[in-house]
Amino acid sequence: MQHRAAVLPRARALPRPPRVVLWIAAVAALVAIGFLWFRDSSFVRVERVTVTGLSGPEAPRVRALLTEAARDMSTLHVREGQLRTVVAPYPVVKDIAVTTDFPHGLHIAIRENTPVAVVLSDGARMPVAGDGVLLRGASADALPEVPVDVAPGGDRVSDPRALGAITLLAAAPRELRARVTGTAWDADAGYVVELRDGPQLRFGGADRPQAKWAAAAAVLADADSAGASYLDLRYPERPAAGGLEDPATQRDPTAADAAEVPATSTPEAATP
Repeated sequence: MQHRAAVLPRARALPRPPRVVLWIAAVAALVAIGFLWFRDSSFVRVERVTVTGLSGPEAPRVRALLTEAARDMSTLHVREGQLRTVVAPYPVVKDIAVTTDFPHGLHIAIRENTPVAVVLSDGARMPVAGDGVLLRGASADALPEVPVDVAPGGDRVSDPRALGAITLLAAAPRELRARVTGTAWDADAGYVVELRDGPQLRFGGADRPQAKWAAAAAVLADADSAGASYLDLRYPERPAAGGLEDPATQRDPTAADAAEVPATSTPEAATP
C-alpha cells in the first residue's frame, strides 16, 4: 500500500504595506530623531536664567545652584525634577515653578517657606515654618519665640504644645503677626500671645485659629475695646475685652457676666 504524503496548504504571503505608508513611517522616524537632537542642541540651550521669590541668607547660594543646573538644559527640555533635587536640601524652598522664554531664557519662581516663629534648638534660635519644619538658613530676625518642652531632634518641631502655638502664629493676619512679641501657655487662658502696643490675646486651644484671629482683628478695630489689657478669644463668636480702664465697663470675661464687645461686622472666618 502506498502512502501519500500530506500536502500542507501554502501559507499566504502577507500583503506588503503601501509604499506611501513606508514613506510616512520613515519621515516620522526622521522627524522624531531630529527633534530629539534639536531639543538638546545649542540652538535652544538655556543661556539666561532668572530666579525670583527667595530672600534670606540662603538666597544667593540657592540661586547659584539653580542657575548652574538650568544652564545644562534647553528651553525644549527642562528637567524640573533635577531642579527640585538641587533645592531639596534647603527647607526654605517650598516649591518652584519653571517657565521658558524660547529660545534661550528660563525663569524659576521660588515659593518660599515663610518662617512664622523661632524655637531654641541646640542653644540656637531656629526659624520654623507654619507646619513645624525647621528652616535652617532662614533669617530669625523679628520673629516671636515659641517655647518648647522637647527640643527638636530632626527636621521639624515635635513638641505638641509648641506645634499648637506655631499653628496659631501661621494663621495670623500678616499685620498682626508682625506685632507679636512672644507666646506662652497658661493653665487657665491656654495659648497666650503678646502684642506690641496692644492687648494680650488669650486663645484657649489652638483649634479654629482663623476664626479666632478674625475675631481679634474685629475687636481691635472696635473703639469700645480701646484700653483693654487682654482679649478673650476662646469662643470667637463671643470675643470679649478685659481690663478696660473705665470701671463702669470693665468686666472679667471669664465670669458668667463677661462683657462681650460686639464686632462692627461679623468676619466670615469666625462663622463656626
